[in-house]
Amino acid sequence: MGAPGEAEFGTNFLRQAGLWESACRQAGCRQITLGLNPEGQTNDFETLKQTLASEPKAGPDKLWLVLIGHGTFDGKEARFNLRGPDVSATELALWLQPFHRPLAVINTTSSSAPFLNKLSAANRVVITATRSGNEQNFTRFGQYLAETINDPQADLDKDGQVSLLEAFLMASRRTSEFYKTDGRIITEHALLDDSGDGLGTPADWFRGLRAVKRPKEDAPVDGLLARQFHLLRSPEDQKLSPDQRTHRDELERAILQHREKKDRMSEEDYYRELEKLLLDLARISESSPPNQGGSPPPALPTGTP
Repeated sequence: MGAPGEAEFGTNFLRQAGLWESACRQAGCRQITLGLNPEGQTNDFETLKQTLASEPKAGPDKLWLVLIGHGTFDGKEARFNLRGPDVSATELALWLQPFHRPLAVINTTSSSAPFLNKLSAANRVVITATRSGNEQNFTRFGQYLAETINDPQADLDKDGQVSLLEAFLMASRRTSEFYKTDGRIITEHALLDDSGDGLGTPADWFRGLRAVKRPKEDAPVDGLLARQFHLLRSPEDQKLSPDQRTHRDELERAILQHREKKDRMSEEDYYRELEKLLLDLARISESSPPNQGGSPPPALPTGTP
């Protein structure tokens, strides 16, 4: 959590941090919260830098970095406001450069869009509350994201767990509804990037969990990786070993990417390759001892054929 500023903002940020902490406890995951200790801690810049430096840089375990607070943009550089020196998008990109493990960076602040451009990379999900550094008003997106990350209503594909993509879509919808209900002009437009192209996709470009529009004709589709980030996994998903889950995720992304080729392939070739991928996916269930005896197999990607 960054510098709170006025009391009303600080209360909102504390609530967001509390919701994330509650979700982490329910999921049983390791969590570190910075910015809450009032006892003489005034340089969270160094604390954040050292905390990231101590994290494992490789492996299958996903790392989530959630930034809650205020942001600024001076026309050249965007910054996240901390107690002590603010951290810029350029500095954070440098700190994250050594990471090769799956990583989600969620910047819920105003003027956060430049973080998406600087931090976008392979095997990484980047979410910002704004589509431009010039969207400088206080943002509501972070509050709705914290509320939806563990909300069963955000489980759009009904697989018993809420993915980061689903939470992004639901939080974006609730943000838009807030401005509409309050009769205000929308001053924030969240973006998600997980293809590594640094362009980002807004929620209204998705139909269900599939992006149907792209920023450029040849741009890769966003959303494939974010739909595999789950803070609290379903009981069926928890039965898979880390290796099985990693292999399952790779196959699901391959199936979704294969679907994008349908119009460029003959029907026979398309379904022959699809069948092979689906059979490989089904074998993960067959080879998993905890799933024997009637437990359901891994769910197929929504709308596959």
